[in-house]
Amino acid sequence: MKNIKQIILIAKPLYKVMYLITFLIFIGAIIQQVSPIVSKLIVDEIVSNINIGQNGNLNTLILLLAISFIVGLVDIALSSVSSRMGDHLSGELEKFLSEKFYKKVLTLPQQYFDGEISGKIVNQLSRGITSIKDFINTCTNFFFPIIFQSIFTVIVLAYYNLQVAFFIAILFPIYIALSYISTKKWGERETLKNQIQDTTRGRVQESILNIKVVKMFLNELNELNFLAKNLKNSNDIYAKQSKTFHIFDFLRNLSLNVVLLIVNVIVFYNAFKGSLTIGEMVLIIQLVTLARRPLFAMSFILTRFQQAESGSKEFFEILNLKGEEDLDQKVKVVKLENPILKFENLNFSYEESKSIITNLNFEIGNFEKVALVGHSGAGKSTIVNLIMKFYKPESGKVFLNNKDYNDITYQQVRGNISMVFQDSELFSTNVKDNVSYGKENATEQEIIKALKVANAYDFVMGFEKGLDTQIGERGIKLSGGQKQRIQIARAVLHNSPILILDEATSSLDSASELEVQLALENLMKGKLVIIIAHRFSTIQNVDKVIVINQGQVEDIGTPKDLSVKPGTYQTLLQYQIQGNKKLLKDFDIY
Repeated sequence: MKNIKQIILIAKPLYKVMYLITFLIFIGAIIQQVSPIVSKLIVDEIVSNINIGQNGNLNTLILLLAISFIVGLVDIALSSVSSRMGDHLSGELEKFLSEKFYKKVLTLPQQYFDGEISGKIVNQLSRGITSIKDFINTCTNFFFPIIFQSIFTVIVLAYYNLQVAFFIAILFPIYIALSYISTKKWGERETLKNQIQDTTRGRVQESILNIKVVKMFLNELNELNFLAKNLKNSNDIYAKQSKTFHIFDFLRNLSLNVVLLIVNVIVFYNAFKGSLTIGEMVLIIQLVTLARRPLFAMSFILTRFQQAESGSKEFFEILNLKGEEDLDQKVKVVKLENPILKFENLNFSYEESKSIITNLNFEIGNFEKVALVGHSGAGKSTIVNLIMKFYKPESGKVFLNNKDYNDITYQQVRGNISMVFQDSELFSTNVKDNVSYGKENATEQEIIKALKVANAYDFVMGFEKGLDTQIGERGIKLSGGQKQRIQIARAVLHNSPILILDEATSSLDSASELEVQLALENLMKGKLVIIIAHRFSTIQNVDKVIVINQGQVEDIGTPKDLSVKPGTYQTLLQYQIQGNKKLLKDFDIY
């Protein structure tokens, strides 16, 4: 019941509402005992009038009927108010849990996201919130009411007949024990089912995101079969859960019927012998009927408990992860006038993998334009992630203007860096929102100015809705060059002294590359620029090149110096030159 305890603790900010709901339920449980007692008095009054020569009091009967009606109204009112407050609690709880989970996710290190599927995270969020909400609602709407009803019912029964009270009392532990075993077996299989669902929904989201790949390689049926297979496995588990549930449900109902038979024998026998009045018999029968309601709810409640235990497992696993960023920390970002970046004896490796960066040392500054060059997998992107403070080094240090990264907030680091990604990292909203993502509360004039600097104003204004044009998921409605220029406009608006270009033109055709390159030249003015590029044509005008080989600095120099010096840079350059020569020769141009 580890997760149940966490659910109770995490709901602490809502305790006041829960206490109030519990109090209303407590009062309601007492009032529900009043109705059978009033019914008993009414029956006794009627019997007295019939059997003892019209000795009953009509005014008393009318008063009792009025009391019964008022008690019913109060019960309905309390039930309505507590249910409304329960709905309020449910809404507040969903808001609270969603914000708490999302806030935690936003603070997790980049390495967590490198190893997880986004669809799986979203599914865990949805299932966790649903199971916790259901648990809290079950507690307020069912668990607390049945506890109070059960206790008060047994007490009132004991007052009128100890034998009946005893048999009803022992029915509860029998029913609870059978329900507990049933739901425990259900929960053990529910965890397996949840794992299948996470994998399935994560895959479905990936397939939708990569629908062109799926269709291109004719894998529609394979994806459908993957879904069908997992759903079958999930249904097989559910079938075993259902079988177990209904076996124990039969045993529960059997025990209930046996006890009710014994109770009926006791009640009717005593009424027949005159030990109980007709009114008392009616009262006991009503109380026994009232006691059956908690019993019927018991399996439902324990099932909800078990679903909360298994359904919230991954939710709390994520909440218990250590976040690396404090979103509540208010930091005023100071823009650096002359940024200097320095790596000193830095080492880094991913979990369960060999070292990616080894003893890395270099320094860049004075608004240099620097290219990181090396074979694929050499560690260039990892260096960028370290600069962005997405990763933390295992040893060694990164300095920004001679300040250790460990002593600088992530806001201060990223507030001084703009980045244009290799992939078009855009949101499925309009142009204006994507550009202004680089600056909170940006004016329309600032957005237009950024678009002009990015060489994107003309094509944006060519759209029917201009800045309000919806660009689709990840900018699917835009061309490659258009998407990159929107990214550049966003970086322009962010206006940071350090600019990182991560293969910003690698996926573009020559015409689009030229347009983007012109926009980048505008963006690079007066900034410290770090470029990752495989096309050497895009880095021919940089101040220096840092050659990375197997996570280490192999060489540093100008493009011209490195081109005539044996090493990785010269080798990669020769590959491109030979490739271009072959292309020209094939077309009889060379």
